[in-house]
Amino acid sequence: MKRIIIHSDINHCYAQIEEMLHPELRNVPMAVGGSEEKRHGIILAKNDLAKAANVKTGESLREAKRKCPGLVIVHPDYDAYIYYTEKIKDIYRKYTDRVESFGLDEAWVDVTDSQKLFGDGIELARRIQDEVYETYGITVSMGVSFNKIFAKLASDLLKHKGFVVITEEDFREELWPLPAEDLLLVGRRTTKKLAEMRIFTIGDLAAASPERLQRRFGIMGVLLWNYANGLDTSEVHLCGYERPVKSIGNSKTVVHDIVSIAQLREVFRVLSESIAARLRMDHLRCSRISIHVRSTELKTKGCQRKLERFTDLASDILDNAMILVGRLGLEEISLRSVGIQVSGLAAGMNFDQGDLFMDADAIDRQRRTEQVLYDIRVRYGYDACRMASSQVDSTLTDFDPLGLLHHVHPVGYLEGPIRNS
Repeated sequence: MKRIIIHSDINHCYAQIEEMLHPELRNVPMAVGGSEEKRHGIILAKNDLAKAANVKTGESLREAKRKCPGLVIVHPDYDAYIYYTEKIKDIYRKYTDRVESFGLDEAWVDVTDSQKLFGDGIELARRIQDEVYETYGITVSMGVSFNKIFAKLASDLLKHKGFVVITEEDFREELWPLPAEDLLLVGRRTTKKLAEMRIFTIGDLAAASPERLQRRFGIMGVLLWNYANGLDTSEVHLCGYERPVKSIGNSKTVVHDIVSIAQLREVFRVLSESIAARLRMDHLRCSRISIHVRSTELKTKGCQRKLERFTDLASDILDNAMILVGRLGLEEISLRSVGIQVSGLAAGMNFDQGDLFMDADAIDRQRRTEQVLYDIRVRYGYDACRMASSQVDSTLTDFDPLGLLHHVHPVGYLEGPIRNS
């Protein structure tokens, strides 16, 4: 039986859900966006009327309003988005146990075996698409193909309840003329490097020497060659599958510029507390830390270091973050956003591995203290218990990273350290 893989994509997801909840928004140009005051002033999604005014996802609210003075801005309601996207995926799960989320608004659905119960897979995909619309009034684009990569590509070809089928017989004709950057995992830097090799289309990539691609990109080059030739055999994961956590990080675009090391330390303190809490929730400890800082001129610096021992303590993360700050040689600083990430994760460690000079009792006391702080914040709110030093400039540290972290962008397709480059 031939594989039938669907990739579904909820069209301008956030905006559609807002229109479903507030039908009057369908009659005005509307966009979901953040707060200009808190420097989250970008367009996250827009409806068709805003799109007609050339409002674009990712641009600033100020620029969007310049193009469309009557633009209505709705602040994001992530709880609603999570709830309704899961309800939509519940429709997919009625027909198969292989539904793999790719961010909130996208999912792969394998209906290969479902054909034994529900008939032809392509017709089943149409049935699912119609059921979503009839149930919630939400349009989804469907790409149907024999592998995940081409299904994803197909769903991007036609929006507004688009339905595109790519088969083993016609993929060369349909997909090879498309730009190489349309292929999943081909980012801007990879596109530039491919162009230097005179590879501009998916067909060019398919016809290239895999050995040459491997020399240029390593294992990623071979993967891209396979994908361009339709050789993706990866499975759609079963419902409930979770990718192993490779790293945990938080970043923050601050309300006003960070202009001193003391201010930077307090923002890093809040981020460190959040990361440590997430490590403990997942029963993980980290052995490497990295930081990045972005100036008001949008120049980014970063560095990393290996820790002396595995840890899940906010105090350790903060201390090492500040060591890295020292390595960056920051003097007169003016920072717009900062972030911390930990990696080298290990699970199931119920002891502290150290040396003869390690004070195990002190570490245990610190861990219990941090856990108590976390428990208080969960029960009474993040503001119920804060460090006094963070209140020196409370506008900088007035954010709750322990709240539900909403990922606007999808998680990485590949399991492991490979990223779009």
